[in-house]
Amino acid sequence: MVGTGVGAVTAGRTLACYHHARGECRSCTWLPRPYEQQLSEKERACRALLAPWPGIRWEPAVEGGLGGFRNKAKLAVGGAPDAPTLGILDPAGQGVDLRDCALHDPRLVAAADPLAELVVRAQVTPYDVVQRRGELKHLLVTVAPDGGLLVRFVLRSEEAVTRIRKHLPWLLARLPEARVVSVNLQPDPKAVLEGPREIVLTDEASLRVQVNDLDLHLLPQSFFQTNTAVAAALYRQVADWVDEVAPGSVWDLYCGVGGFALHVAAPGRRVVGVEVSEAAVESARRSAADHRLSADFVAADAVSWVAETVASAGPVADLVVVNPPRRGIGPRLAGLLEESRAEHVVYSSCNAVTLARDLEAMPSLRPVRARLLDMFPHTAHYEAVVLLERASRPR
Repeated sequence: MVGTGVGAVTAGRTLACYHHARGECRSCTWLPRPYEQQLSEKERACRALLAPWPGIRWEPAVEGGLGGFRNKAKLAVGGAPDAPTLGILDPAGQGVDLRDCALHDPRLVAAADPLAELVVRAQVTPYDVVQRRGELKHLLVTVAPDGGLLVRFVLRSEEAVTRIRKHLPWLLARLPEARVVSVNLQPDPKAVLEGPREIVLTDEASLRVQVNDLDLHLLPQSFFQTNTAVAAALYRQVADWVDEVAPGSVWDLYCGVGGFALHVAAPGRRVVGVEVSEAAVESARRSAADHRLSADFVAADAVSWVAETVASAGPVADLVVVNPPRRGIGPRLAGLLEESRAEHVVYSSCNAVTLARDLEAMPSLRPVRARLLDMFPHTAHYEAVVLLERASRPR
């Protein structure tokens, strides 16, 4: 291992990181600020964006942790087959080794050396972004609360798959926590993290991730929040709001692996989750079956599915949960929700700017409750969740 980037928590609640101090990595743009200041500035920014809607009841902010909170390592691979670097690439495309990143769960840090040794044993050539040569682009590693790992090799082609298979028994003996190991093929020379094709190399194809009282299944291409503790708090908050409102039916749009849908499923309540990723929908269905929860999941574009359902005069949910990407739900879905008969909407947002924009497009749905959850400490980013209540029915 190259040194230790995990620094001690010092007075004023800051995190020391020698990679940042040496200028090797500046991903954590807010790292020098005391954590209390970070949280205060995020709350102030979020409240300012939602100031046009007075009277919101704000819950206390959820802290994200100083270090060791990330459950997923996205490691760009550089260097040479005999001396790979796992971390990021500098502006010249050269590898910077960050396998001991202070943000990563310590079990991810512990897994980095065996994975680097596997690269050496299998002689997998790191991809050179400048020359557009080589094979291994990224290592993507996710850790579950029980320590289980999902390991993905993002390759340019299938050239190295046979060698990785050959050395897989060694890796599983050295790293028995690796429950799922797969290869993702991303042949395009562009800044896309992964490709559509996945080759699972282990008998197990999904990683169980316990969140609150639920075991969620993560298939290799499933999306899951990077901070498990904050995700658990987010799911609990939404479940509490939904239970207070007590809707007979719920739609969970952009549902991912079904975290919200499964947390709000209850006897006598119809729950439907909609997600464009078939891998995520398969994950959600497996979790629902495991827990014998009544929830249906549909692989479809959320906006198109809502439009088609409304156009066919199908039943509209009493409450709709939306958890869109940073771009927000956009004017079309906002308009559909505005014109729907849904009495409540729960909007979970990783970009409060687009959240505020979308709220303006739904004037009859007013935010009455809100909470900030610091999913991304040491950056300007955060998660915000709001409960919207219909102030007047659409005409």
